[in-house]
Amino acid sequence: MTQLQPGTSAPSFTLPDASGSKVSLADYAGRNVVVYFYPKAATPGCTTEACDFRDNLNSLQAAGFDVVGISPDGPEALQDFAEAESLTFPLLSDTDNEVAKAYGSFGEKEFKGKTFTGTLRSTVVVDPDGNVRLAEYNVDAKGHVARLRESLGVN
Repeated sequence: MTQLQPGTSAPSFTLPDASGSKVSLADYAGRNVVVYFYPKAATPGCTTEACDFRDNLNSLQAAGFDVVGISPDGPEALQDFAEAESLTFPLLSDTDNEVAKAYGSFGEKEFKGKTFTGTLRSTVVVDPDGNVRLAEYNVDAKGHVARLRESLGVN
């Protein structure tokens, strides 16, 4: 997969959220949006990252950044995850991994000594004009949001 580079146009998408409603990148036109990809809802690393975004959501939004999480989980799993962790930002279902592939967030990875293909933990910040402002791939769940806030100048 080709990773996105700052200054390039972010690929458009429309995906179902946890309630089955369609959410598009176009819904965020004129706004900054943090689009983060995670491998599987309710797993330790993904829960750590999602809760970190949840806990920092007010400061990110105050600085003008919306947050959207995308995983290959179906809407029902996303709904359960959102309810269990009190997540108040959209979680989107990319069951065929097409959006992850378009964003360069799908490929080979290693887990517990096994190599397989799947969603890579990645974050792409899209500016109000729909261009990539920042793209980070294979990020660590722990501490990622703090590093992202620093990169974006969010206090």
